[in-house]
Amino acid sequence: MIKRAKPTNDGVKITFTLPGDIGPVSVVGEFNDWDPHANPLKKRSNGTRSVSVVLPVGAVTSFRYLGEDQGFFDDDSADEICDNGYGGTHSLIRT
Repeated sequence: MIKRAKPTNDGVKITFTLPGDIGPVSVVGEFNDWDPHANPLKKRSNGTRSVSVVLPVGAVTSFRYLGEDQGFFDDDSADEICDNGYGGTHSLIRT
């Protein structure tokens, strides 16, 4: 699930949330140079995992999740799933 906050002068806060039973996972994308260590989803008391990032207003940003057990996977709640040019896909989010 993707949650967007209202835009501010700093950008749009995007929160990525997944079920807690999915195991260790990070969100990787253009906003963190696809670095799997930059934005790991942390366990929450409500049984989910989540992380927030701030993206520029008006941006279209590619991202994916990288799970320890699942490898790369997309988010069904993304604005779009598109071809990544390498035989796979990317999720897109528009701010």
